[in-house]
Amino acid sequence: MSILIVEDEPKLVALMRDYLSLEGYPVHCLGNGLEVVPWVRAHSPRLILLDLMLPGRDGLDICRELRSFSAVPIIMITARVEEVDRLLGLDLGADDYICKPFSPREVVARVKAILRRSPHLETVAQARIEIDESRYSAAFDGVPLDLTPVELRLLNTFARAPGRVFSRDQLLDKLYTDHRVVTDRTVDSHIRNLRRKLAQACPAEDPIQSLYGVGYKLEL
Repeated sequence: MSILIVEDEPKLVALMRDYLSLEGYPVHCLGNGLEVVPWVRAHSPRLILLDLMLPGRDGLDICRELRSFSAVPIIMITARVEEVDRLLGLDLGADDYICKPFSPREVVARVKAILRRSPHLETVAQARIEIDESRYSAAFDGVPLDLTPVELRLLNTFARAPGRVFSRDQLLDKLYTDHRVVTDRTVDSHIRNLRRKLAQACPAEDPIQSLYGVGYKLEL
């Protein structure tokens, strides 16, 4: 469960690696964008520091693909300070961004802040939600859930990143693998059905919460 640094500037890589290692984090470094997705699939890092401009493949494209199968926290690193790049990076699923030049202490502080938000929630979610994607089955607190494939993917998305808010557009991207054209209100319908089925397993709770005008999140 190392921290993955994806950056092609050797001096910057060495600086971030040294500071994070001193804090006790195992660190792995990659310098080519084409190497990132295969490495993440094979090793499941704890967090990724991802540069925007990379040889082989750019950071936004990498972030987009990572979010199709992983909820690993991603901090984008960029020297391009235009607001559109920042917003686009976060819209694709990045958890934070840092603009160059930056202090290595700032990187350590951002990493610690994100990791503080996630470990407990992830443990709780994994303990209460069981999902077997190969069998299209799921259970909540040991109670089997009769879910459609889309509802299963929706629950899996929430369970991989408890506490994180997903917009309707982000959820739509994860629900339909054939890129069909549907309205964002389709998500509301699936959320409503999933809530109804979860209520049968935990009638006193409403784990999926809505934030008006923003999206949905899982809170346990």
